[in-house]
Amino acid sequence: MLRLDLSSAATAAGAMLGLALGLLGAAPAPAAEDAAIAYERFTLDNGLTVIVHTDRKAPVVAVNLWYHVGSKNERPGKTGFAHLFEHLMFQGSENFNDEFFKPFEQVGATNMNGTTNFDRTNYFQNVPTTALDLALWMESDRMGHLLGVVDQARLDEQRGVVQNEKRQGENRPYGRVWESLFRASFPAGHPYRWTPIGSMEDLNAATLEDVHSWFKQYYGAANATLVLAGDIDLATAREKAQLYFGDIAPGPALTRPGVWIAARDASTRETMYDQVAQSRLYRVWNGPPDGTPDADLLAIAARILGGGKTSRLYERLVYRERLADTVGASYTALEIAGLFGITSDVKNGVPSARVEAAIEDELHRFMDQGPTSAELEGARTAIRASFIKGLERIGGFGGKADVLAACEVYEGDPACYRRSLEVLRTATPEEVREAARRWLSQGDHTLEVLPYPTYRPAASSAVDRSSGVPVISEFPGVAFPEIERHRLSNGLPVVLAHRAGVGVLDVEQNLGVMVLAAHAERAPARRAAHAAEQLGEEIAEIGRLRAADAGTGKLEVGIPVGWRTEVLPRLVAAADCVVGGAFLGVGEDRIGLVDLLHARLGVRRLAQVRVELAGQLAKRLLDVLSGGVAGDAQRLVVVLELQSGLPHVASTATRCQINV
Repeated sequence: MLRLDLSSAATAAGAMLGLALGLLGAAPAPAAEDAAIAYERFTLDNGLTVIVHTDRKAPVVAVNLWYHVGSKNERPGKTGFAHLFEHLMFQGSENFNDEFFKPFEQVGATNMNGTTNFDRTNYFQNVPTTALDLALWMESDRMGHLLGVVDQARLDEQRGVVQNEKRQGENRPYGRVWESLFRASFPAGHPYRWTPIGSMEDLNAATLEDVHSWFKQYYGAANATLVLAGDIDLATAREKAQLYFGDIAPGPALTRPGVWIAARDASTRETMYDQVAQSRLYRVWNGPPDGTPDADLLAIAARILGGGKTSRLYERLVYRERLADTVGASYTALEIAGLFGITSDVKNGVPSARVEAAIEDELHRFMDQGPTSAELEGARTAIRASFIKGLERIGGFGGKADVLAACEVYEGDPACYRRSLEVLRTATPEEVREAARRWLSQGDHTLEVLPYPTYRPAASSAVDRSSGVPVISEFPGVAFPEIERHRLSNGLPVVLAHRAGVGVLDVEQNLGVMVLAAHAERAPARRAAHAAEQLGEEIAEIGRLRAADAGTGKLEVGIPVGWRTEVLPRLVAAADCVVGGAFLGVGEDRIGLVDLLHARLGVRRLAQVRVELAGQLAKRLLDVLSGGVAGDAQRLVVVLELQSGLPHVASTATRCQINV
C-alpha cells in the first residue's frame, strides 16, 4: 500500500478539494503511470541491492540505506536491540571514531536521520553531488567496519540514551498507549507484540556479545538496499557502490517471519489511567499485511471514516453531536500484519459510552451500506494527492528514495506503489464495503485512557511516630450470643448458639475417639479411611455447602440458611443413615464395630489406630443435602445419638436424630 498516514497526511483543504471534485463528477483518478518513478536496479556480488533514480533539477543526491531488520526480528527477552543498534551506528566507526553527523554538517547535508520500526532500520541524508563520496564512505565504513569501536563503555552510554528516550516517550500524555495496544492485539510469541523501543529489563540485560552478534547477523551487505536518487546516473552509481561497498561481507543467510495476521474473533477492552487532560478512546482491529489489495482498501475505508474534518466520524462526533474534540481513523500496514485504528478525544463532561456508541453506529452503517460514490472519489483524490506531494522530494520521509526503498525491501519490487495506485483507481464502493466487513466485523480491542485523579498527601502529620507503636490499655466489651443446651437420652450434649446476620448454619459434631484396627480387616478398614479423603471431592461436586471438614473424630459442615427449606425434610429421612452395616458397608465389606473392637482390640488400644468414622458420617450427610423439598425452620440442629456398646465407641445401633 502507499506508505503514508492515510488518515491525516492529507490536509483539510486537500480533503475538501477531493470531495468537491467527487461531487462535481470528476473523472476517475489517472492511471499509476502518471506517478511513475523511473529507476534502474543492480546487485553487487556481495548481495547489496542498489536502486538508482535520476533527477537533475538540483545538484543534490539522496542517499537512503535500508537494512531489512526491525523489532520483529528480536525475540522475547532480547527486545529493543534493533533500535539500540541504530543509536550505536551514529557513534563512530573504526576509521572515523567520532559523531557520524560532523562531516555532513561541514558540507551542508540535510535530512540526516535514522529510524527503526517493526520491519526495517534505515539511515538517510541528502548531500550535495560533490559530497556523494563522503556519504558513501561514511555509510560503508559503519556497515563494514563498526565492531572495533563498539565497546562496553559505548554500549552503556547508548543504552542509557535509549532508556531515557523510552522514559520521555512514556511520560508524554498517552505515551504508554501503543505498547498496550500491540500487546493486546497480538498473541504471545508474535513479533509485533512488543514495540521497537523494547523493555527496560531487556535493555539492561543486553551484553556486548549480544550487540556484536546482532550486527554480524543483520548488518551484512546482502540484507541491505541502497537507494541513490537525484543528480546521479547509473554508471556513476555502479562505480561508486562497488568502490565503497564491494568488499563488505554479505552476512549469513536469514530466515524471515512469514505472514501472521493473528486475526481475533472476540472483543476485548482495557482501561488505562494517565496524566492527561481528557479521556481518549482507541479501538483497533488486526488486518492484512502490506502488499495486499485489502490493505489498500482498508486505507480507503479509514480515509472515508476518519480521515479529516469532512470524514463521517468527524462530521458526526465533532460537528453535529459535539461529543468529541477530535476523531480519526487510519490503517497501518506492516510486513506480516496490519492494524486498523479509530481514535477519539472525548469532550470533557461527555460519557465515553456515548462516543463509543456513535462510533459503533457509524461503523455498522458503513459496513451495511458502504461509501457513497462521492466519498470514494474524495478519498481517491486526497490519498493520491498526498502521495504525489511526497514525490516532489527526492529524500526524506515519503520522498522518492524512501518509496523505492520501501517497495524493494517489503515486496521485492521498487515499483510496488503502482499496484497500490491501481487498486486506488479501480476500487468500487462495494469492494471497500466488503473489505471493511471482512476485517472490522469482529475481534476489536478497545483501550480507554482516563485522566488520573489528582491525589495529594496532607501537608503534615499530627502523629508522633518517634514514640513508637501506640500502647493499648483498654479493650472493647464482647457480647456473646445466648447459649441453649440440651442433652440426649444417651447423655450426648447439644449446644446451640444463635447469631443473627450471616445466613449460614454451622454444624459441628464431636464424635470422640471412634477408631478400629486397620490391620484387623484390611479391605474394610481402607474403605473407611478413604471415605474422608473423598469428602472434599464430594463437597465440590455438590457445590452448595459453604465449608466442610472431616477431621479425626470431628465433623464440621456449614449450611447456607437459605437452603434450610430444602434440606430439613431430607434430614428427617436420614434418621436411619447410620444404622447397622449400612453405615460402613454391606456384605463382605461390612464393618462390625462392636464385635470387632471388643474381640480383637479391647478399649486400651482404641487410640493406637486411626480409621475414622467421621468421614463416613459426613459423606452420608452430604448425600442427603444434595436434594430437598419445600419446608421451613428457624433453627436446625443435627446431632447423633450414640447407643454405645463400648465406651466412646459407635455401635451398630447408632442412629440419626433431628431436633427442630
